[in-house]
Amino acid sequence: MKKINVTVWDEVEGAIGPYPDGMYTVIADFLRNSGQFGEVRIALQPQPEHGLTEAIINDTDVLVYWAHCHHHSFDDAIVERIRHRVLNGMGLILLHSAHASKIFDRLLGTRPAMLRWREVDELERVWRIEAGHPICAGVPEHFDIPHSEMYAEHFQIPKPDDLLFISWYEGGEVFRSGITYTRGLGRIFFFSPGHETFPIYHMPEVQRIITNAVKWAAPVCEPEITTGNVPFEYPPRNAKI
Repeated sequence: MKKINVTVWDEVEGAIGPYPDGMYTVIADFLRNSGQFGEVRIALQPQPEHGLTEAIINDTDVLVYWAHCHHHSFDDAIVERIRHRVLNGMGLILLHSAHASKIFDRLLGTRPAMLRWREVDELERVWRIEAGHPICAGVPEHFDIPHSEMYAEHFQIPKPDDLLFISWYEGGEVFRSGITYTRGLGRIFFFSPGHETFPIYHMPEVQRIITNAVKWAAPVCEPEITTGNVPFEYPPRNAKI
């Protein structure tokens, strides 16, 4: 069986917060170390074509996409390139502030997915909602992120296909922190924990969720789809119908 090729994309190159080699390195490393995937490559926004050339995107089964502050500078032609691949079966994992990315907006087809936030280094408790969903496999009923950026409702999104995780914060707010969509043949998972100043991607629970999500989002198959005018042909007179 073909192994899943994964591209981990980040808008920031180099050290940031508790990630001396970049967040993308931590994410790519735990995906590689799981032994469940084929090639796990890294692509970065400062690279030509944001590191997402046609050759790379066409060889990517699942794109893991972290973004926060540079959505406006993402090239629209590359957005369309990603959108086309998702509609034709590529999985997309959107992390943290990728809710405000152009690609999420384009795929949802509604207004920008805005929310409320607060960055005061507070506790986030993540509750698992659907124990039987593949993304939730092996994830405890709840786990705590000791230091996090608060995201709160109302989250301006269409109704998700699945609500998998809800987060509660010390200030009393709640947030739909893990949700799925299907667009065309592509599966999409958004997971909000992951602010760059906190070591959230080092947590085993978070690593398990992202690893599960990559497996879930991988295309089962990418069938050829025939469209257009089809002439009608009468069956032979003696054909049994």
